[in-house]
Amino acid sequence: MSLPYHLRIQKRTEEVPRWLPLATSVGAIILAFLISALILLLIGGDPIRTFGYFFNAAFGSWGALSDVVVKATPLLLIGLGCGLAFRMRLWNIGAEGQFYIGAFFASLVPLVPLVDMETTPKFVILLMMALLGMLGGGLYGFIPGYLKAKFNVSEIISTLMLNYVAVFFNNYWIYSEFSDAGFQMTPVFAKSAWLPRLADYAQEVRAFSGITLHLGVVFGLIAAFIIWIIMSRSRWGYEINLIGDNPQAARYAGINITRNVILVFMLSGALAGLAGMSEVSGVVHRLQERISTNYGFSGVIVAWLAKLNPFATILVSFLFGALIVAGREIQPSGLYFFIQGTILFLVISSDVLLRYKIELVRTAPEEAK
Repeated sequence: MSLPYHLRIQKRTEEVPRWLPLATSVGAIILAFLISALILLLIGGDPIRTFGYFFNAAFGSWGALSDVVVKATPLLLIGLGCGLAFRMRLWNIGAEGQFYIGAFFASLVPLVPLVDMETTPKFVILLMMALLGMLGGGLYGFIPGYLKAKFNVSEIISTLMLNYVAVFFNNYWIYSEFSDAGFQMTPVFAKSAWLPRLADYAQEVRAFSGITLHLGVVFGLIAAFIIWIIMSRSRWGYEINLIGDNPQAARYAGINITRNVILVFMLSGALAGLAGMSEVSGVVHRLQERISTNYGFSGVIVAWLAKLNPFATILVSFLFGALIVAGREIQPSGLYFFIQGTILFLVISSDVLLRYKIELVRTAPEEAK
């Protein structure tokens, strides 16, 4: 005998409801925390106490909130870049490597140095670092973009492998030419190469004391607005969306797919490179072996969770910044990575709801027999 009800799964033929993408993202986050709470219970932990401490570590003070925004800044830039590529069905998994190469190129300004660090205006130095960071990331994005466009090489494999090349390339220079007395880091940059922080103005405004928020967050907000303009108000954005939705129709319409693949990969890499510049100039003030806490891979999750929406990426990167900050404080120490991985799994799984309609229907009498 069959059950009185059964699930019916059908491919969606109508437009996806506007509320559904947001609902799946929010549901993925909530479910990830519920699963984490269950795991904590099973190992003898106290979920309420743990998550209460989690919240306090991320939002309990202005200093903590500032740290959250600082951690969210590279995630925002990388998430925007990945989201742009994903819209064209280009799976850029190499933002981590593009981040490192961008950080390296930006660091050349104070380390070589490319200008006189004492007499050149700080604005000029920071502008050069930002442009070189974007150039480095963009050139590193060009490699998988060209291979994909010209030879149809899998961008997943090429970008993933190039991550390791970038890390070891950085390590070579950090351990040799630019090493600070043989340590795995370079000398500290001249202060003219530091992005301004609110803490720098603590003498004028005492409330800014200890606040690490720096100018890099403005880069992220401006980038989000520019990407929104490109995707929703420009012809190029229309071409990107059309190629992602229907490459055959785009080719028939005369759109140069090869050129767009390369350009999108370069812009995606440039944003990751700008994130690298922001980190070395605004946070660590030197080039060192571990300047990324898996920002490149976390940025992929941010892009998916935001459903490739630039403004939603701002909110999601802030959430993940909170996860990183709180993850440094709470126990067990691997809880942050578990929550992050669970969110990624659930977000990817929830995409089924966007492509298929799942209904609970009554079993017909003749089927129930």
